Amino acid sequence: MGPPVSAVLALNCGSSSLKYALFEGDAPVLRGAVDRIGAGGAADHAAAVHGLLDELDGRGIAPVAAGHRIVHGGPDHVEPARVDAPLLAWLARAVPFAPLHLPAELRAIEAVRARCGDLPQVVCFDTAFHRTLPEVARRYALPAALFDAGVRRYGFHGLSYEHVVDSLGPASLGRAVLAHLGNGASMVAVRDGRAIDTTMGFTPAAGLVMGTRPGDVDPGLVVYLLEHGGYDARRLERLVNHEAGLLALSGTTSDMRELLARRATDERARLAVDVFCYQARKWVGALAASLGGLEVLVFTGGIGEHSPDVRREICRGLAHLGVALDDARNAAGASVIGAAKAACQVHVVGTDEERMIARHTRRVLELLR
Repeated sequence: MGPPVSAVLALNCGSSSLKYALFEGDAPVLRGAVDRIGAGGAADHAAAVHGLLDELDGRGIAPVAAGHRIVHGGPDHVEPARVDAPLLAWLARAVPFAPLHLPAELRAIEAVRARCGDLPQVVCFDTAFHRTLPEVARRYALPAALFDAGVRRYGFHGLSYEHVVDSLGPASLGRAVLAHLGNGASMVAVRDGRAIDTTMGFTPAAGLVMGTRPGDVDPGLVVYLLEHGGYDARRLERLVNHEAGLLALSGTTSDMRELLARRATDERARLAVDVFCYQARKWVGALAASLGGLEVLVFTGGIGEHSPDVRREICRGLAHLGVALDDARNAAGASVIGAAKAACQVHVVGTDEERMIARHTRRVLELLR
């Protein structure tokens, strides 16, 4: 069999990583990842993309299009869009919305342009799934001028949530909480597949405790650290994005697998796991309140998909919402892990952001023909 002839390349940039996949139709023909970009791996995301394109050239593969995950669409972009000069100019101006991610994503787009010329490129915004949030969920209790300037709750992990909704079907979800639990962690409340509230906010640092992010903290604490803690904006950014969360609680690692392995003998590892699961339970309860009840709970993301211990700990405190696990199915990693007669169904769904990027890319380009 020869190389694919109508393959779409999906690029998913993290702050220091690049996940990629090549799709022929809806079927993946190649997947991979580049880690530790800028820290012993590729020099930057452009170099990582050039290395990937070298590999594709060596295999005789020429993609017909490239799609990119863009973490933040700001107030103006709520649908996937083809890359052109005005959009690139807007993305450059939008870097303050997501300074950890947008520069890397822009480098990836420019690397494809430099290498592949006029190859069609499409951007898929991670915030777009949350465009249906009602005003009461979207607004912060801040002056209207700040809202007009784009300060509002956006929500993230949208491509992951969209894949979950597509996989299970909007009609089967009813009142559901979807939990994307990984190094970055968030939840969303959906009614019939449409987002009505979510844990992340203006940035991906809000909501749940994460690997190196604190989740929600008192905003007065930020003022205190600026005035009395010797912090400036740059040091605060390091604290919020790189030095907090499970890493700070444990003092050793942000990796949930290591924390679970150590918690029997390491008090701080146990604390980190306990805080993570406690905060997750609390957020499920809050989102269930926004829905007026809970019919479906879905786990996805690296921890959500692969850690039965964390799923069990979170669900243990949710019996009042109708959640009960089948322990054997949970331990075995089944796709349906709720007890048969429980009022709330519990699912585990593997996320596939790259598949959603490829689907959106094909759809946008077909619409533009």
